[in-house]
Amino acid sequence: MKTYIVGGAVRDELLGLPVKDRDHVVVGATPEDMLRQGFRPVGKDFPVFLHPDTQEEYALARTERKTAPGYKGFVFHTSPDVTLEEDLVRRDLTINAIARAEDGTLSDPFGGQRDIQAKVFRHVSEAFAEDPVRILRLARFAARFTDFTVAPETNALMCTMVEAGEVDALVPERVWQELSRGLMEARPSRMLQVLRGCGALARIVPELDRLWGVPQPERWHPEVDTGIHMEQVVDYAAARGHELPVRFAALLHDLGKGVTPADQWPAHHGHEGLGVQLVKDVCARLKVPTDCRDLAIMTAREHGNVARAQELRCRTIVTLLERCDGFRKPARFTQLLLACECDARGRVGATASFAERPFPQRAYLETALAAARAVDAGAIAQGLSERPDRIPEMVRNARVRAVREALRQDDEADDDAAMAAGESAT
Repeated sequence: MKTYIVGGAVRDELLGLPVKDRDHVVVGATPEDMLRQGFRPVGKDFPVFLHPDTQEEYALARTERKTAPGYKGFVFHTSPDVTLEEDLVRRDLTINAIARAEDGTLSDPFGGQRDIQAKVFRHVSEAFAEDPVRILRLARFAARFTDFTVAPETNALMCTMVEAGEVDALVPERVWQELSRGLMEARPSRMLQVLRGCGALARIVPELDRLWGVPQPERWHPEVDTGIHMEQVVDYAAARGHELPVRFAALLHDLGKGVTPADQWPAHHGHEGLGVQLVKDVCARLKVPTDCRDLAIMTAREHGNVARAQELRCRTIVTLLERCDGFRKPARFTQLLLACECDARGRVGATASFAERPFPQRAYLETALAAARAVDAGAIAQGLSERPDRIPEMVRNARVRAVREALRQDDEADDDAAMAAGESAT
């Protein structure tokens, strides 16, 4: 019985990166052997055990055979006769198919160290084509290891997999798992580029894929191409260390530009409204968590209004706060502003960049929200106990007045008149 550290732990150590989790493969053992040594079984599909002291995972060396489409269509075989090389050959990439023995020696039968030096993602064997999740994993690795490239033969194999419909067999939960993890890496745009390069993005999120090649006004978008803009927006969100809901909202905020009439390009009037249903469709198909879904919908709908915040009248700003449920969920409204800031600053062309330009809209609307939330709705309601039907109107008027005072606006005489009329009625 021999044990080896395998996979990401060995890879990251060779790259000089911190090692977080260690996976082990055990050669020459049976499940009964593991149980006798105190290991606890946890594997559902094949024998995996937790070490009694470290709680690290130890999997018995295994082989696998494809029996059906998708990533679950496999039959696994474990036996003391399965060799280390037979176990490693089923892994996805050469850089993940290196094993370290207990004495520190490396087993690298497929050239993983060479590809680490060359910074190349290369599949271990044709078995790569049997599991479509590996396309998503490779794309996610590209977002993490930003200076690696995909070997041409590996990209060709992924293209063949897409054409064969393997990606179509992926379950939504697994697609979301890999996409969300990729969004949390250093450069999410590289994940998108890999998925586009093999045709997978068009099958997984066609609403997103159609953005490339759609022009925008160069005055406001020096990058011109909507797809490139979206790449820059998600990368800016990543560079700022934003949470997943903000990054996901940044990813989908401009979906409406993919369906605006081509004869109106590079203008995209009304793309915000067009994008809302598209975002809903993507989120429903991928079973996106509620927090990510709601913020993405809100960002698609409101990013134009946020960009124009300083042009909005105070009553309109209060309407915006209400529509976004900002009074009950101020933290989510702040996330909306962060996503919109990424949109404003993720615009870099050959000779122009918006990345360092001020974005006063964020502080402006945060000031408005704080002022409106400071209104004592309870006191207003108490003073109108005999006219409860007027409470919503009077609370709203008080919020508009508070926002006007906080923003020092004085250009809404009609709103003043409306509030005066309301007050006189009480």
